[in-house]
Amino acid sequence: MTPALLPRPDTVRPDPAPAAAPYARRSDGPDEATTLLALAARDGDPDAVDRFVRALQPDVRRYVSYLSADPQSADDLTQETFLRALGSLHRFEGRSSARTWLLSIARRTVVDSLRRSAARPKVADRDDWQSAAEQAQPLGLPGFEDGIALAELLAAIPAERREVFVATQLLGLPYADAAAALGCPIGTVRSRVARARTSLIELL
Repeated sequence: MTPALLPRPDTVRPDPAPAAAPYARRSDGPDEATTLLALAARDGDPDAVDRFVRALQPDVRRYVSYLSADPQSADDLTQETFLRALGSLHRFEGRSSARTWLLSIARRTVVDSLRRSAARPKVADRDDWQSAAEQAQPLGLPGFEDGIALAELLAAIPAERREVFVATQLLGLPYADAAAALGCPIGTVRSRVARARTSLIELL
């Protein structure tokens, strides 16, 4: 039996590129892994759900804490954010990073909470607020006192400046992603960050 002849090297054509995965995306830096987790969670992977929540919970908690200027409500706001996110995860398509998508939900959660409490008297005064902030952070670490001071300063500037400053300067969100999360033009984000810096300098 005559063995089949191998084709000459110059006649070999490369195999066609494999089809892209349903949610393949270009690399998006450190957010790529959490975005893929969100997509896997959307498709029913329970382990991905747990890993997705664990990966982004610190960012969400810090964001809602600064945004609401009320660390005492941060845990409740964080929990509500994830409940909303998991409830609408079936609509997430990965067009933006999962962190951008989640922070936009966190922002709406805080806004809704502020609207609900607008007619109610303030629960805690400034001393209680500062005490809660101190208890929520580990003692004895470098920068601890600076963190408390920054929280107090951020609470004193307008909310629209605070939210963009926290998103871009503390959470490291790119300006374009912050604009998507906040639902405003990127130029507005840049302007508000600049004004937030000016306000903080004036307060210092």
